[in-house]
Amino acid sequence: MTHALKPARLSPRDVLRVGAVGLRARRARVVLSALGIAIGIATMVAVVGLSESSRADLMSRLDRLGTNLLTAEAGDTPLEGTVKLPKNAVAMVERIGPVLHATATAEVDARIRRSDVVPEERTAGVTTQAARTDLLATLGGAVARGTWLTPAGERLPTTVLGAVAADRLGVTRPGETIMMNDVRVAVVGILEPVELVPTLDRVALVGFPAAERYFGFDGRPTTVFERSTDASVEDVREVLARTVSPGNEAAVRVSRPSDALAARAAADKGLTALMLGLGAVALLVGGVGVANTMVISVLERRQEIGLRRSLGATRTAIRLQFLTESLLLSALGGVTGALLGAAATYGFARAQGWTAVVPPWSLAGGLAATLLIGVVAGLYPAIRAARLHPTVALNAT
Repeated sequence: MTHALKPARLSPRDVLRVGAVGLRARRARVVLSALGIAIGIATMVAVVGLSESSRADLMSRLDRLGTNLLTAEAGDTPLEGTVKLPKNAVAMVERIGPVLHATATAEVDARIRRSDVVPEERTAGVTTQAARTDLLATLGGAVARGTWLTPAGERLPTTVLGAVAADRLGVTRPGETIMMNDVRVAVVGILEPVELVPTLDRVALVGFPAAERYFGFDGRPTTVFERSTDASVEDVREVLARTVSPGNEAAVRVSRPSDALAARAAADKGLTALMLGLGAVALLVGGVGVANTMVISVLERRQEIGLRRSLGATRTAIRLQFLTESLLLSALGGVTGALLGAAATYGFARAQGWTAVVPPWSLAGGLAATLLIGVVAGLYPAIRAARLHPTVALNAT
C-alpha cells in the first residue's frame, strides 16, 4: 500500500534560522541596508522624544511660574500720544475682588554708564526702571547675588540689575557702582533671569521714591502686574484695562506673559510634525534600500533557490524564507534606530537640564513601521524567488 507524499513544513524556528543564514552570509550589505532603516527610526524617535521632553519642561515651568499673572501696559493713542497710567493704578487694581497681588514698574529717564569716564551716549543697551518692593515676589523672581530693594533701600541711590544688564555693564558682584545720569548708584543685587518678564533682564531697577528724588520721575507707573486666582484670570482680564485707566481703556494693553511659553509649546508641535515628515522620508529611503538588497539577493542566489526547490522546498517555503530575511533586516535596523533615538534623547535632554521623555508609543510605532517596511520591501523579491523554476534556477550563472 502506497502513501501519498506530503511536502515538509518548516516550523517557525526553522524559518527564522533559514532567514538568518542569508543575512549572516552578506554582513556588509546587511549593515548598510539596515543603516537606512536605523537612521529613519532614530530620527523619528529622537524628534518625538526631544519634543516631548521640551514640552514637559515648558509645562513644568508654567506650573512653577503660574498662568495667573496679567500685565497692563500704557500704550499710545493718535491724539494723546503715549498714555500714562494714574499714580494710584496699583491701588485700584488691588480693589478687584479676585486679585491676590498687584505691583508696578515705570520707565525712568536716566542714562546708565559703567562709570563717570564713559561718555553719556554709551549706555550699553541698559535702561532704567522704577520698581516697587513687592515686584519680585509677585513675578516669582529671585536674586542671584546680593539683595532685593528694601523699604529703606528704595529711597536711596541703589539699584538691582537684571541678569543681562549686569553682564553688559561688566558688574559681577554687589557693592560696585554705576552712573545714572550724573548720580553714582550702588548695585545691591543682581537678579536671576525673570522667565515671565524677560524685559526685566536688561534693566536697572531703582525704588519709586529714589526715582522721584534723584531723576525727576513723576511717580506714574508704566506697567502694572497682578496675580489673581486661576479660576478668575479671564474675568479680571475683562476689567483690568478700564480699572487702571478709567475712560481710556483702549490705550491700555493687557496680556498674560505665560502665553508666550504656551505659544512655544504649540510651535514645537508644528516643528515636530515637520521633523517627523523628514524621518518618514529617511525611513522610506531605508525601505527602498531593503527592497533593493532583497532583489539582488534573489538574483545572486538563484542556484540556491533551485537546489532547495529540487530537494522538495515548496514555493511557500521559499516565500517565507525571503520574507523572513526582509523582516529580520528591517527589524535589525528598527531596533538599532530605536536605541539610537532614545540615547540621543536622553543625552540631549540631560545636556539641556530637561527630564528626558521617550513616549513608549514612539518606540512601538517605530518598530511597527519597520516591520511594515520589511513586509512591503520583501514581498516582491519573495514572490519572484518562489516563481523561479528549479531547472532554470540550477542552470543560472
